[in-house]
Amino acid sequence: MTHVYGIKSCGSVQKALRYLDARGIAYTFHDFKISPVSREKIETWTRQSPLNVLLNTKGTTYRTLGLKAQDLDDNGKIEWMSTHNLLIKRPVIEFNDTLVVGYDEAYYEGIFHS
Repeated sequence: MTHVYGIKSCGSVQKALRYLDARGIAYTFHDFKISPVSREKIETWTRQSPLNVLLNTKGTTYRTLGLKAQDLDDNGKIEWMSTHNLLIKRPVIEFNDTLVVGYDEAYYEGIFHS
C-alpha cells in the first residue's frame, strides 16, 4: 500500500495526489495537522532519504522558527521536525520499499511505472 504524508493545503501534495489519482494508484493519506508523525517515523525516513532532502529549509516554518541561525546537528533537526511536522518537505510518499520526497512528475514516472 502507498502512504502519502503531508497537508491537504500544500500545492505539492495536491499535485502528487492528482498524479496518483489519475493513474489509479491507491493510497492512504496522512495529514500532518491531524495526525503528526513521530520522531521514530522521521528517523526511519532518514535511513531512506538524506536529512537535507527531508528538512524543508525553504518554508515559512523554518524561517519563522529561526532554525538557520541555530546551526543544528542532525539530532536537533530531527527533534524539530518531530515537534513541528511542517518542517518536513512535502509530500513524503512510502511506495513499496521506496521513499519519495517532494513532487517531481518526471521522477514519479520512473518510480510509479517501473
